[in-house]
Amino acid sequence: MKPLLTSASDFERPPPVDDADFRLLVESVRDYAIFLLDPQGRVRSWNAGAQVLKGYAPDEIIGRSFEVFYPQEQIDIGFPAQELREALRLGRFEDEGWRLRKDGSRFWASVVITALVDDDGLHRGFAKVTRDLTERRHQEELLRQGEERFRMLVEGVRDYAIFMLDPQGHVVSWNLGAQINKGYTAEEIVGQHFSVFYPQEKIDAGWPEHELESALRDGRFEDEGWRIRKDGSRFWASVLITAVYDAAGDHLGFAKITRDLSDRRRITRLETQERHLHHFLAMLGHELRNPLAPISNAVSIMQLEEPASPHLRATRDILARQVGQLSRLVDDLLDVGRIVSGKVHLRREPVRLQGVVDAAVEAATPAMQARGQQLTTEVTDEPLWVVGDKVRLVQVLNNLLNNAVKFTPEGGRICVRLSRRAGTAHLSVADNGPGIPPDQLNHVFKLFAQGDNAAVTRQGGLGIGLSVVHQMVRSHDGDVSVFSTGVPGEGAEFAIRLPLIDGEGALLM
Repeated sequence: MKPLLTSASDFERPPPVDDADFRLLVESVRDYAIFLLDPQGRVRSWNAGAQVLKGYAPDEIIGRSFEVFYPQEQIDIGFPAQELREALRLGRFEDEGWRLRKDGSRFWASVVITALVDDDGLHRGFAKVTRDLTERRHQEELLRQGEERFRMLVEGVRDYAIFMLDPQGHVVSWNLGAQINKGYTAEEIVGQHFSVFYPQEKIDAGWPEHELESALRDGRFEDEGWRIRKDGSRFWASVLITAVYDAAGDHLGFAKITRDLSDRRRITRLETQERHLHHFLAMLGHELRNPLAPISNAVSIMQLEEPASPHLRATRDILARQVGQLSRLVDDLLDVGRIVSGKVHLRREPVRLQGVVDAAVEAATPAMQARGQQLTTEVTDEPLWVVGDKVRLVQVLNNLLNNAVKFTPEGGRICVRLSRRAGTAHLSVADNGPGIPPDQLNHVFKLFAQGDNAAVTRQGGLGIGLSVVHQMVRSHDGDVSVFSTGVPGEGAEFAIRLPLIDGEGALLM
């Protein structure tokens, strides 16, 4: 078999492309408008791509000035002629801009004009290549608008400081949230190193550099810690740093997002402190109950015999009263601990509120009589039933009555009311004591809230009872509120609302 190639002489050079072949090639191209202009800018040739792009048939356009492809505002400033002059001076001219089709519609064109000069240096005209880039420009415009909207979004965010750092950590952009959070305007901070936001001890430890190194190594870095505002004040910040790269994978810098969490941290710390305090009070209550029991028993034994001396009698009675008050205080402390730890166990059963009122009034009557106070009750005859723990409900009303006895002057008036309103039971205790200043009404149910008026100071107490009332009422699916003008003699009224049921235990609406 004869080999396909035997020697170099077997290679044959292809024949050179003649003018006809080249013209056929150009004329058949459809994606580009390729045509010739004479030295004055009149069209001399027209390929298939030119007809597709611009809409003219060859016999419609050959011989006409190429200015017909330009919007009138460009013709008015002489731009087409300027293109030809530049192409003749430099050899070629490139441009992008709006051009016109035959139907008057515009398209975004990429244009290359090349000056044609023969071997003798004689200018023969111009070759012009035009491509329709309308779709590409549309996509670029959408991208630009998207980037602009994103930029406006970032710059308008107020709750987060969002800014960019260069690879060395210098600030290169600054949004409104950053200005609000940190106090610097863009003119003041752009170009500065971001370590200016860190306390000196963090800078000395190299923490800012560590953050950037970690973000560069892992792609992102998160942290919480103290940061510094322009005025030198500190705030607790949540920080996220992300390494930023371009499409080629080159490192451009870092995106940094900072949020001020000072309020959240303060609330968290207060909640933790309050929880620890409640646990301490619970432990204190248990420790106080141990010595209180034998003291109470000893006082009870002393009350069995009449003392020989009036002074001993007075001392015994003082001990009995104080032991009673101390017992109530210890019970309140223990209840606070139980409530916080979720260890308050309520017996869920139908309770007739008239019985709650009777039990609480009976317990509070001796203290009222000792102070010469008048008690009136306004209780509906209609049986009002709720679901709950009778012992705890009596405790709630007892606390309110003891509070009224404590702050109502001798000879004063206390009123207990019980009524029905729609599907709710309303139970209230009112007095004619000094009342509560209006600015303190929102705080009376908080633990240790005592107010600062003279009556409260004289009576003392730890401000625990009303906190227990509030928690116990809530555990019965009710609410408690207080009303007072703060005017001495007009007193205060504490009102409890509880959902009613019928005697069978069904909720009333």
